[in-house]
Amino acid sequence: MISFAAVIVIVFGLQMAKDLLVPFLFATFLALITARPMLWMQQKRVPAILAALIIVSLLMLILAVVGTIVGASIAEFTAALPGYQERLDTIVERVVGFIGKTFNGEEAFESLGDMIDPGWAMGLAATLLNSLKDVLTNVFLIVFTMIFILLEASTVETKFAAAFGRSTQSLKRPRVFLANLGRYLGIKTIVSIVTGLAAGLLTWVVGVDFPLLWAMLAFLLNYVPTIGSIIAAVPAVLMALVQLGPGGATATAIGFVAINMIFGNMIEPRLMGYGVGVSPLIVFIGLIFWGWVFGPVGMLLSVPLTMALKLALESDVRTRWIAIFIGSERDAQHALIKG
Repeated sequence: MISFAAVIVIVFGLQMAKDLLVPFLFATFLALITARPMLWMQQKRVPAILAALIIVSLLMLILAVVGTIVGASIAEFTAALPGYQERLDTIVERVVGFIGKTFNGEEAFESLGDMIDPGWAMGLAATLLNSLKDVLTNVFLIVFTMIFILLEASTVETKFAAAFGRSTQSLKRPRVFLANLGRYLGIKTIVSIVTGLAAGLLTWVVGVDFPLLWAMLAFLLNYVPTIGSIIAAVPAVLMALVQLGPGGATATAIGFVAINMIFGNMIEPRLMGYGVGVSPLIVFIGLIFWGWVFGPVGMLLSVPLTMALKLALESDVRTRWIAIFIGSERDAQHALIKG
């Protein structure tokens, strides 16, 4: 009971401190992605501070350009959102009414129509993008935190060895975890960028409004395995339905399915060579949990946070059983082999 109470206190403490913690988590996320290029530059005898400044400067330039372009689209989309939601509700009411008349169940289908809120998905897209924009307003805190994390990256192993000893077991698990997490985030970022570009090109060709927003949404939600690509496609398809009708919505849906099949099911698994080491059910639960704790940005960081939690649970014999349930089937099989 004491342990359970402590967990509840910690979770609510994290939720109360999310305004401070989210920028630091975002900075850590960016640092893990850029750590490999920085270490590569250091191997080429570039001073650590210079390498960190080069990487951060390039990242700030990219964020400034993308933020300026997408920020205007976010403002326009947010202003026009109530109108789109109203038109979408009208379409749903007509469809439900037609089905009810066809099958002689108007009252039952009207009740079903009252429970369906298709505009929620479009509202979620606006909320997610606006939350990310709010986080990026703390750009100086994020940038300075990222610089210090990158500068510490080359010395953390030495400090860890001094604190916990130089035994192979004490260093192997964190080193493998950070290497896998950094590689996972790096590959995921590249695939997400290409996925976002493909989604933006698709919606632009079909003629859907705000193609830059759907590109950004596809890029962001591609970090969420399995269901992220589905969540990213729904608002764009609904927008196509409102704007272009069933034909445009069908073309958009087929395009998103093709993009996700190519990049999510063919290219990405070949590049990864391994999964995230977390059960698909836990990925979904983690998406909801971290989204509740840290807001929409927590949804984007749900997989890295869940992987970090799994590593922490594995480090203690008393909690290792929880890590096994969180992990994948392959991890459970390895645990059985080790006995």
